[in-house]
Amino acid sequence: MTRLEHRVHELTVGQLAERSGIAVSALHFYESKGLIQSRRTAGNQRRFGRDTLRRVSFIRISQRVGIPLKQIKEALDTLPEERTPTVEDWARLSQNWRSELDDRIEQLERLRDDLTDCIGCGCLSLKTCALANPYD
Repeated sequence: MTRLEHRVHELTVGQLAERSGIAVSALHFYESKGLIQSRRTAGNQRRFGRDTLRRVSFIRISQRVGIPLKQIKEALDTLPEERTPTVEDWARLSQNWRSELDDRIEQLERLRDDLTDCIGCGCLSLKTCALANPYD
């Protein structure tokens, strides 16, 4: 690929940050954890493929729903390099997390309901409260 082709098909870290809304330091962190990759220019500057923009979006959305970075990396490692991930790729990855997210939602709903009951009773007892001492 010629220098001009690289410039057309790649983003600087600043461009990636601006387009994704993610801080440069977060992008550096993602790269250090192997979530995204860059190549280095002769001047040692980072250059990211345009597909990295979608990967960063996927990382942020996954984090927002509570998926740990380790699981996000494992998912991203299953994607092919050097091409933009497809809708099918994203659907497959998100489907793998669906049951885990459903379980979390149920747990949060139970917690919410228990919290409402606890506030309603007014006890907030450290000895008998089901939230403070679930095994009592």
